[in-house]
Amino acid sequence: MAKVKWQDAPQEHDYPAAAQYLSLLVGDPALRAELAGQLHEAPVAHYKAKDLLRASQLPLLPEANPHVAADLRKIRKRQPLSAVLLVRGDLIRGFPLQIADGYHRVCASYYIDENTDIPCRLIDLPTVVAQLAKTGSPAVKRALADESVGASLRSADPVKTAPAKKAPAKKTPAKKAVKKVTAKKTAKSPAPTTLRPPARS
Repeated sequence: MAKVKWQDAPQEHDYPAAAQYLSLLVGDPALRAELAGQLHEAPVAHYKAKDLLRASQLPLLPEANPHVAADLRKIRKRQPLSAVLLVRGDLIRGFPLQIADGYHRVCASYYIDENTDIPCRLIDLPTVVAQLAKTGSPAVKRALADESVGASLRSADPVKTAPAKKAPAKKTPAKKAVKKVTAKKTAKSPAPTTLRPPARS
């Protein structure tokens, strides 16, 4: 059985293909350009074909698919396949992994060996948006105005807690003693007397 060989990095034409795919998910051109730049700089990680398909929630394409068939021919000829470009999903918000480029190659690799380690460049969308937010550019502001992107950014930010309320000052024992003494003096002091003139005979 043929063994799947992979290149250590994507080919240059894979990045425009990934940007074209991401244009269906991200409307802002500046944000798409930033994502493409992040894909260029991301370190290479390795994931198995079966895990990539499960995380992306994509079906396994048939071997008869023209692009899958072309990649299978490359594998049989022992030609290495180009690495895959990914945008990480989010389990909490229900966003699946996005295979920005390399879906057919992943499927071809699965048919040969589902456990083959596939080199990938993986980026996190919320992290990229958070970094862009610091620039304050108009393009970023428009991106953050989008409900889905804004929600991702807000959930990525640390939770801000309300300032603690100041506790009321406790009365010290000395103050309590002074009040008690004052109250005792008030209770013991005699009522004021009224002087009357002597009666005339």
